[in-house]
Amino acid sequence: MAASGTLSTFRLPPLPTIREIIKLFRLQAVKQLSQNFLLDLRLTDKIVRKAGDLTNAYVYEVGPGPGGITRSILNANVTELLVVEKDSRFIPGLQMLSDAAPGKLRIVHGDVLTYKIERAFPESLKRRWEDDPPNVHIIGNLPFSVSTPLIIKWLENVSCKDGPFVYGRTQMTLTFQKEVAERLTASTGSKQRSRLSVMAQYLCNVQHILTIPGRAFVPKPEVDVGVVHFTPLMRPRIEQPFKLVERVVQNAFQFRRKYCYRGLGMLFPEVQRVESTEKLLELADVDPTLRPSQLSVSHFKSLCDVYRKMCDEDPHLFTYNFREELKQNKSKNQERENDKERSR
Repeated sequence: MAASGTLSTFRLPPLPTIREIIKLFRLQAVKQLSQNFLLDLRLTDKIVRKAGDLTNAYVYEVGPGPGGITRSILNANVTELLVVEKDSRFIPGLQMLSDAAPGKLRIVHGDVLTYKIERAFPESLKRRWEDDPPNVHIIGNLPFSVSTPLIIKWLENVSCKDGPFVYGRTQMTLTFQKEVAERLTASTGSKQRSRLSVMAQYLCNVQHILTIPGRAFVPKPEVDVGVVHFTPLMRPRIEQPFKLVERVVQNAFQFRRKYCYRGLGMLFPEVQRVESTEKLLELADVDPTLRPSQLSVSHFKSLCDVYRKMCDEDPHLFTYNFREELKQNKSKNQERENDKERSR
């Protein structure tokens, strides 16, 4: 029993190593699923320490695989760890960890892209958005194939304050290909600046906190891995609906080597493109000859605010799709060519 006035800390009992677990259950990384295992528990401990103080925390781990980071989280004295794993081959090894940590590890065989976490943890954990972040954390060594769609999904959840963010400003510590980590944290004007940079930074404080060499993983990926920490902002830097911001940012970065007016022009039908693009940039006070990577979050705030007003004046504008118009024009041109052929 712990001495009076001190807190007992939980440590996992001696267990087979991750390498032994892989051999025991004949686990092999599936290349098509972009699976890479991290076997060095010193590195998994480091990732978990970078997530912050997890004492008595409720943690949601995505893609636990053979359970390396899972062990480090359990040893961080959490109250409860919920893991969601899609690949059924990993469930027996995770069950072994659950047996070694009674009442602490909950295993869900499911897909992180569709799993509903809103009711996974106690209501008492919920905090107001203006308060400090709740004692809920998301941690994960994400397969490269799902990392970008998953972070976009979660950023939309941040914007709507739903999903994992019903508890408040839930913090996330996630792995990405180093190149993606650099994009997420890229500053205005840097060559890595991208759509991801703006979408993440208008909603969160984003930090590239650790780089892990590819050789630390099995099998060794062709790239190094970056660990990124996200803390949702109390107030987003752009106060417009997520889909509207995404639309403006996506279009701006469509032609990243050209002036920004080129991509932003694709927000408007061809018949009004020049006039509307000039209006957008003039009202937003944005230099049309800036490259997309030179646009700051403040620039995008102005662009989104003006674009929102233009959509309010013309509701059809938001549903406009330049690719669809391009396709229709090609179809019409083809019909004209066919008519000419028939008339000869």
